[in-house]
Amino acid sequence: MRFAASQNSDPDFRTSVDRACRDIRTQLGDTTPDLLFCFVMAEHREQAGQLPELIRSTVGARHVVGCTVEGVAGTSEEIESGPALSMWAASLPDVPLAPFHAQFERTPDGLMCTGLPPADSLGWKPAAAFLLADPFSTSIDSIIGTLSHEFPGAPLLGGMASGARGIGENRLLLDDREYQQGGVGILVGPGVSIRSIVSQGCRPVGRPYVVTRSEQNVLHELGGKAAMLRLQEVFDEVSERDRQLISQGPHVGLARNEYQESFDRGDFLISNIIGGDRSSGALAIGNPIRTGQTVQFHVRDATTADEDLRTLLQDALQNGPPAQGALLFTCNGRGTRVFAEPHHDVQMIQELAGPIPLAGFFAQGEFGPISGENHIHGFTASVALFSEPEANDR
Repeated sequence: MRFAASQNSDPDFRTSVDRACRDIRTQLGDTTPDLLFCFVMAEHREQAGQLPELIRSTVGARHVVGCTVEGVAGTSEEIESGPALSMWAASLPDVPLAPFHAQFERTPDGLMCTGLPPADSLGWKPAAAFLLADPFSTSIDSIIGTLSHEFPGAPLLGGMASGARGIGENRLLLDDREYQQGGVGILVGPGVSIRSIVSQGCRPVGRPYVVTRSEQNVLHELGGKAAMLRLQEVFDEVSERDRQLISQGPHVGLARNEYQESFDRGDFLISNIIGGDRSSGALAIGNPIRTGQTVQFHVRDATTADEDLRTLLQDALQNGPPAQGALLFTCNGRGTRVFAEPHHDVQMIQELAGPIPLAGFFAQGEFGPISGENHIHGFTASVALFSEPEANDR
């Protein structure tokens, strides 16, 4: 297997594409890539549809997957504004690939996802699924449900295109086609090791509580008391620094295995608090919640986000083969909006796993599994590490 990546911020679209394609060809030599991801800043939106033909005619990639974004990540830096593009290519001998365009139809039972190839049509189990989706026209719950039904256990990685403010503005690229709605992606078959790392960048504060009354996404009572009273109790008990972080915006962690004796960072799916009712003491969160579930309040800051990504990367690299390439889907709320220095996520991956070809983008929602279940996240860095499979995995 061989991997390559290139990024530049040349303001001229054709020059930028040509530079990136030449870099990819140089790095791969005579090898033709089987898969190429391309992330292009919204400044090039109107020309983005030319990318598949330009890439396939110059690089010869079998499959091209891409979208418009508000910021790109490359091998050595993150570019958060201005015209730029980032490419990542992989030669994956004997690894089957299945591209798809996900669309959504309204039915009496809700939105239904179509376009994913059914499992019985493939004859192989995906090592991972990658999805780049338009946030204004995609039902992510529908596609996650369809993927889980067809391919149980397959991790979903990728993110929401972030280069637009309304429906029809994003550009999605798949092979030789351009789309403005739905999602484009690819199923990557066996024969390659793909490790997923989902860094939610939060840590728990206070103690866990059992939900004793809830309704859909509303927390009414935790341990027999109003949810807002429990949050106040946590606020009164923690350090002054944690009080400042709670004041900036607390989060709720939903335990993925409530039968554990103790909980730590990584044992929760993090959900934002999106509202509260002082009269009843209820809190509304961004995910469905059920009575009997265990939750714990969380805080987020740059230090925690740094520690979380570092710990998860180190664990993944210690328990698997060396990484040969990586894709990064990081939240558009990270970067210099969180960290004092630029290029944080890219530089940490290269520090711990590199130097390796890397590309990615700042997403409007990131996909990745937590405890084996796929979710959409916010303020998260979702990383896919590619490697040759170990001998016993072939």
